[in-house]
Amino acid sequence: MDLTGKLLIAMPEMGDPRFERSVVFLCSYSDDGAMGLIVNKPAGDVHLSDLLKQLDIKPDRPERGRMPVHFGGPVETARGFVLHSDGYDANLHSMKVSPGFSMTATLDILEDLAAGQGPERALLMLGYAGWGPGQLESEITMNGWLTTDADPDLVFGQPDDAKWEAALRTLGVDPLTLSASAGRA
Repeated sequence: MDLTGKLLIAMPEMGDPRFERSVVFLCSYSDDGAMGLIVNKPAGDVHLSDLLKQLDIKPDRPERGRMPVHFGGPVETARGFVLHSDGYDANLHSMKVSPGFSMTATLDILEDLAAGQGPERALLMLGYAGWGPGQLESEITMNGWLTTDADPDLVFGQPDDAKWEAALRTLGVDPLTLSASAGRA
């Protein structure tokens, strides 16, 4: 089973408030563990312009700095990641994850976003979600997560507060029918 490029949808019984109603795009998955980015949790009132100011990068137009920054996960929260459409390749390195999705974690993408030369669709995150070997599989088995295919229109096109329900609906699940407790047969 390879979950790279899939979405994880947090179930109500998740238990970890950092992941409550989260939708996580898995950038990598292997026997060594998994790495993903939460795609539906804005990081408060933090925007690209805040990061650009810290890095002494001036956007060519002020509106370019309005891109919200997301909470990508609880690991390395000072490290930035950009999940983006796959029609863009950074000068230094972009990782093609799956059809429709690439990820870049180098400074040049921020410079390109500030200059209006970045990817067509993008989400900027600070931090990531990580799992050690077997940890994610255990959480899935314990009904912590559902998995589904990632759709660029859902990830990049839906409002953040609608992504969790939209992801559930791709599986035919009505969010109102979910229970915070699960059973086993």
